[in-house]
Formats: sequence, structure tokens, C-alpha cells
Amino acid sequence: MKLSLVIPAHNEEGCIENTIRLHSSALAAEQIPYEILVVNDNSSDSTEDILQRLSHDIKQLRYVNNQPPNGFGLAVRRGLNEYSGDVVAIVMADGSDSAQDVIHFYHSILTGYDCVFGSRFIKGATAHDYPKVKLLCNRIANLFIRVLFAFRYNDTTNAFKMYRRNTIDGLRPFLSHHFNLTVELPLKAITRGYSYNILPNSWKNRTTGVAKLRLKEMGSRYLFIVLYCLIEKWLSVGDYRKRTKPQ
Repeated sequence: MKLSLVIPAHNEEGCIENTIRLHSSALAAEQIPYEILVVNDNSSDSTEDILQRLSHDIKQLRYVNNQPPNGFGLAVRRGLNEYSGDVVAIVMADGSDSAQDVIHFYHSILTGYDCVFGSRFIKGATAHDYPKVKLLCNRIANLFIRVLFAFRYNDTTNAFKMYRRNTIDGLRPFLSHHFNLTVELPLKAITRGYSYNILPNSWKNRTTGVAKLRLKEMGSRYLFIVLYCLIEKWLSVGDYRKRTKPQ
């Protein structure tokens, strides 16, 4: 099964090359068929120049330029419309996600799961240099989501997840423009009855560039998508649930 990595990138000239080379080398070493699709999200630095150069060196790499306005969710959504693989993972451009975790998740998908979700807060996981304020907000938000939806997953806001193509198709249409897409995708998958596995993943804070997540801006957006998915769970009467047989 071909694996696609979708990497949204906005002004990531300081780290995008290292991220691409790291993941490309790891996947090639495992002989996993793959592509790396970078969505250049209206970068004003040299991100596109780097991508253009790398695309000549790494045949599995391609990039697309997202149209304004920019936003993490909009860039990922563009990638989810463009990828060519049977399986897709969303990977951060800043190098915070582990290439070995990508491989581990891929092998879990091959066992039959529709999705694999990462958690930075279970046994075997690591989170290096996580800003304390963001960590506190993260744990409160994830506890709130767990209580509302009554499930065991404790890191819904984690961007690092992997999906089969038919799962992504079953989660459409997407609503989120920003980082709340990281919540929309797993909540829809769980609510709509797709099978999932939860695995520990490692995370490290970026060492170059500027973090794109702004807590003050995201609170209401997260709440909107959480309540939307909750309303779907309560009131859709199963209209969007995964179908195992033709209707």
C-alpha cells in the first residue's frame, strides 16, 4: 500500500529540507512505497525555492502551492484532495514528528485498522520541550473532549495521525480552516464508526522558525468543531456512519 505524507508548510525555510530528507530516507530504508506531498501555504520566505530544488533530487517529492487565504486546515485539506496513496499521514513541517513513528503507524494500518491515532501522553510516548502553558491547555481541552464523547483517546488535538483513503473519503466534507482540523478528522472517524488504533508517538518542539498555533485564536474554533461533531453524533441517526455493505 502506497503511503502519502501530507506536509503543510508556511514559511518553513529553516526546517523543511531536513524534515523531508529525514522521512524520505527512513521510508526508503524500509522499502515502503511512498510519496511526500508538501502544500506550500502562501510562504513569503524561500520555502518554495527549497521545495523546487529538492523535487529534482527526491523523485517521491512533489509540492503544490495553496491559494490564499492561508491556514493549517486549508493547507491540509488541499493535500487531502491531491495525495495519490492508499494511506495518508499528516506530518508537521517543523520536524516535530518522528520518521520511525510513521513507519510504526503504517505497519499498524496494514493489520486492518481504518485509522491510527498518535498519543503523546501514554506509556511509551515522549514530548520534549513542550511549552508549559500549551501543555496545560492541551490536557484541559483533551479531557473536555474525552468527557463529551466518552472515549479513551487522550490526545485528540495531536496532529499526527494516519488514515486509509476510504476513511478520508468517508469523513468529507471538511469544515475546519485551521488547527481544529486535527480534531475534526478523528472525532468524525470515531463518531462514524471507523476502526482505530492508538499508539504512542514522540514529539519534540521546533528548533527553528515560529510556531503557527495561536491559542487565543483557536479556542472558539476548537469548540465549534467539537460541538459540531457532538451534534452529528447525537442527531444524525447514523446517516454518516461507515457502511460495510452497499445500501
